[in-house]
Amino acid sequence: MTLKAKLGISALAAASAVALPLMVSWSRSAEAATNVPPAALVAPAIGNREVAVLAGGCFWGIEGVYEHVKGVSDVTSGFAGVRAAGASYDQVSTGSTGNAEAVRIVFDPKQISYAELLRIFFSVAHDPTEVNRQGPDVGTQYRSAIFPQSAAQAKVAKAYIAQLSRAHIFKQPIATRIESGGFSAAEAYHQDFMRKNPNYPYIVFNDRPKVAALKQQFPNYWRG
Repeated sequence: MTLKAKLGISALAAASAVALPLMVSWSRSAEAATNVPPAALVAPAIGNREVAVLAGGCFWGIEGVYEHVKGVSDVTSGFAGVRAAGASYDQVSTGSTGNAEAVRIVFDPKQISYAELLRIFFSVAHDPTEVNRQGPDVGTQYRSAIFPQSAAQAKVAKAYIAQLSRAHIFKQPIATRIESGGFSAAEAYHQDFMRKNPNYPYIVFNDRPKVAALKQQFPNYWRG
């Protein structure tokens, strides 16, 4: 969905017209996600600062979820991919750049492991079974992808996807890809969008349920 389309959902009637199918879709995803187990492979914590880059649909919602996770000190909305440097929203939203909307998460691995960040990613942050879309947003820029920042992260991510696939946690195959590439921050008006616009219709129907699911399913990691 383009920014123009997202920002155009301003009237309650328009929001209500899409609310029911979106909420049903999310509730099914959340129900399946309640059984997502911890990762069997967890990398040892080295130092007190690490970076993760994850893509799973519109970055507003992913950013909003991880801003409420203990151990996370900073979350930046942006673009990830082999051509991420200097990318803009207008460019990426065409779906022709190869980049994905993503978030850059700075965290303390002694407070929360990379593996647990991935568990949240697969549980409440997005639906890992959707291919090149999340909810109302369609296109390769909304794909589910993990961009490991080290060999250790890549090993954990690959092992976790294999673990969840073997256990058939989801009714559909996991579509999440493990990719390489850089990260570039999005424009200032995209940063902290959910926190600044909590009652925005798109946020209310697509993203706030994710934050509520985080609080319910991961109370030990919840930060208000």
